[in-house]
Amino acid sequence: MPIRNIAVGRPDEAYHPDALKAALAEFFSTLIFVFAGEGSGMAFNKLTDNGSATPAGLVAASLAHGFALFVAVSVGANISGGHVNPAVTFGAFVGGNITLLRGILYWIAQLLGSTVACLLLKFATGGLTTSAFALSSGVGVWNAFVFEIVMTFGLVYTVYATAVDPKKGNIGIIAPIAIGLIVGANILAGGAFDGASMNPAVSFGPALVSWSWENHWVYWAGPLVGGGLAGLVYETFFINSTHEPLASV
Repeated sequence: MPIRNIAVGRPDEAYHPDALKAALAEFFSTLIFVFAGEGSGMAFNKLTDNGSATPAGLVAASLAHGFALFVAVSVGANISGGHVNPAVTFGAFVGGNITLLRGILYWIAQLLGSTVACLLLKFATGGLTTSAFALSSGVGVWNAFVFEIVMTFGLVYTVYATAVDPKKGNIGIIAPIAIGLIVGANILAGGAFDGASMNPAVSFGPALVSWSWENHWVYWAGPLVGGGLAGLVYETFFINSTHEPLASV
């Protein structure tokens, strides 16, 4: 069972050069992703007089996030695994593929990357608002909670199938493409309801910079539950006895 593979990690992992380099890679990958994704929404709003909540705005958000995540995962894959998302990191931890200490380093780096990206956007745009994720009219918190669980499950399941599974073979080269595509598709499915975050870091940066925290817990609880379930399911049913041990650092 995956639970047996969960590891806290050694104390020296918190300051080991390889772990710190991996965290730095997560910082830059998340910064790149959030800057492009959040920035595309701000640009669309400017060009259309606050028209990002239109069908065209939804398509633009889907394309921007899909392309940006493809790049962000690609540039970080060989250093940190290209998580770019606390829910992905949590899913990897639940499946026994990253230690708790390294996971915490990743979380800190991801949240900082998102925050810095939003601060840079606010400065570069002359003070425009970095819009926090919010529920659409008629959408309740539990509706959004289920949306975030299901969408993040699909995302982390895709990560496991294309990047984590030791049996993936040559399919591993398309991992960043597949991950970007599932995020873009999920935005088309859920963006009109709750913004389709699937990523606590993506939600955290704009919320912090704009200081808007309404229903913010949904964008943490949903992705973490979905990511954890995906890691547990894939590791249990499709990897299990072929699990590779945690890499030494």
